[in-house]
Amino acid sequence: MKTLMMTSTKHLFLAFLGCGALAISANVSAQQKADPQFEKMMKNSFRAEGIAGLDRIDQDATQKFCSDPKFATSKAGASKATEIQKMNMATIKQPSDGKYIGDWKSGEAIAQSGRGATWTDTATTPVGGGCYNCHEIDKKEISYGNIGPSLWNYGKNRGYSQEVLTYTWNRINNSKAYNACSNMPRFAHFKLLNEKQIQDLMALLLDPQSPVNQ
Repeated sequence: MKTLMMTSTKHLFLAFLGCGALAISANVSAQQKADPQFEKMMKNSFRAEGIAGLDRIDQDATQKFCSDPKFATSKAGASKATEIQKMNMATIKQPSDGKYIGDWKSGEAIAQSGRGATWTDTATTPVGGGCYNCHEIDKKEISYGNIGPSLWNYGKNRGYSQEVLTYTWNRINNSKAYNACSNMPRFAHFKLLNEKQIQDLMALLLDPQSPVNQ
């Protein structure tokens, strides 16, 4: 049974930033450019503490693109989105040992953990995937998010071909390679999850013995 962890608003907010979502900064980027006072307020509202540096409120090209919904959904934006996706795809590295599948038991622990990357953690604190926040993983779960699709029977429904392996690997690494403005964190891009952790998450989704595929 999943353990429900209580955390302060500050912890939760910094954890949210740690996952690379940067939603607040993303949604107000246009205002920052038009309103110097707003930009000053944003910069003065955050302070570096522990491993949480102020660089977390800086946007890269992908985040800036998605900060302007009018442009992102325009005809010109569609062309730019394709460019953004290609740029993100180019950052993805396939497994160094050629193995896509790890240990599903470790993968389940990673998927159910939302810890790590906050100012109270250290640089060596393992970061969880927090997958349950957006996805249903197991039918036995009593609480899960629905921002993303259900992962129940992921491999059973899709098969275990090399194409499925590569696609799933790429999605976990950097989902913006397929959807420029995906809500899914770029786990490998921001070094939130290491290669072994991603291999273990792959096993949770694609090992026939995983409870996900029962």
